[in-house]
Amino acid sequence: MNVDEAVDILWDHLQRGEYFPEALKGALTLEDGYRAQLGVLGRWVAAGEQQAGWKIALSGAATRQAIGIDAPAFGYLLERGHYTDGASFQLDGMINPAIESELCITMAKTLKGPGVTREQVIDALGQVAPSFELVSLRGNLAADLPLGVADNIAQWGFVTGDALAPYPKELDLADMTVEIHKNGEVIERVRGGDALDDQIDSITWLVNELGKYDVALEAGHHIMSGAFVKPLPLTKGDAWQTHFSSVGTIRADFS
Repeated sequence: MNVDEAVDILWDHLQRGEYFPEALKGALTLEDGYRAQLGVLGRWVAAGEQQAGWKIALSGAATRQAIGIDAPAFGYLLERGHYTDGASFQLDGMINPAIESELCITMAKTLKGPGVTREQVIDALGQVAPSFELVSLRGNLAADLPLGVADNIAQWGFVTGDALAPYPKELDLADMTVEIHKNGEVIERVRGGDALDDQIDSITWLVNELGKYDVALEAGHHIMSGAFVKPLPLTKGDAWQTHFSSVGTIRADFS
């Protein structure tokens, strides 16, 4: 299918609050999916929305193996979906809402691939903050990843806490421990190196992947750098808190 047609179909359905349109199921390659995603992002910006940055998805080897791919995936963040620590949300209207505990890393310098190195990425980082990504599981990514990519990898919003700035280059991401609390009870405790790809390597992948589409990773962009555990379902009355060692704590409530 022509990518411009796909963008038209996606945008038309988005305006009606509809997702994973039948006309696109099985019709896109993965590259088509990314080009369609970026085309929809262009429509949002043209409509007056501000891009806040990017998300890195499928950042764990086990998750990728289950889907049958060998690389992460990316999506975009909009500023209208950015909330701060302690935010409260109403779940009415969200499709299969879930929460992910992640680090939000912010760029201090603009980078553009191809050929960007890990060392250049570290030098370009500005700050890091504890965060949640809120996702809406509105389609089956495993069944049709290209369409899931075009649909922006389930992105709905993100919540960020107090940031460490400048980015602490000595921060040991692999040895970071993450403790997730739901309604005051610890439900997950993981170590970064056991749970997901190294986030700096993931950002290096992101900037070089974006470069294939002539897109830069810009100064000021926030990057949701990968979930420490799988998406956890949200229900009304939930109070969530996640503590990231050496970085801080993030909280959000849902009704």
